[in-house]
Amino acid sequence: MLKQFSPDKMLNSPFGITAEHLKKMGKTTILTDLDNTLIAWDEMDATHEIINWFTLLEAEGIKVMILSNNSIERVERVAKATRIPFIARARKPLGKNFKKALSELDSHPEETIMIGDQIMTDIFGGNRQKLMTVFVRPVKETDGMATKFNRFMERIILKQLTKKQKMEWEDSL
Repeated sequence: MLKQFSPDKMLNSPFGITAEHLKKMGKTTILTDLDNTLIAWDEMDATHEIINWFTLLEAEGIKVMILSNNSIERVERVAKATRIPFIARARKPLGKNFKKALSELDSHPEETIMIGDQIMTDIFGGNRQKLMTVFVRPVKETDGMATKFNRFMERIILKQLTKKQKMEWEDSL
């Protein structure tokens, strides 16, 4: 049962993922969560770091899409600033919008990674679709009300992962 919640990698930040790393692994596509993965859940605007990272990835031929459970207004604001396609109200971990994202990007599961800060939505959803999953430390220690229960469950799972599977936080892929 733990396997379905187990990420392939645990990174301190998504920005440790480079096009070079991805290409070596045969990956061409990134699906990424937004809130507390790329920016704090209560910040509204894309940072220069996000814009630069997306620009570098795209310049190297890596396709990127934001896949968020948040509102269209929230996600669209960041997506416009970064010129990255998005799916809002994705209802992760359900599979429908993972499949829609892959279809829109003309990508396949074996060439795609899912990046996110929540095991119960991002990692579980990505694993269900047979994507490589990368769990990142949340940008901010606090969360919105809807996330608090997930964080409680996540702490239990993380304790097991680090103990039984010897998973550790790393800086890059």
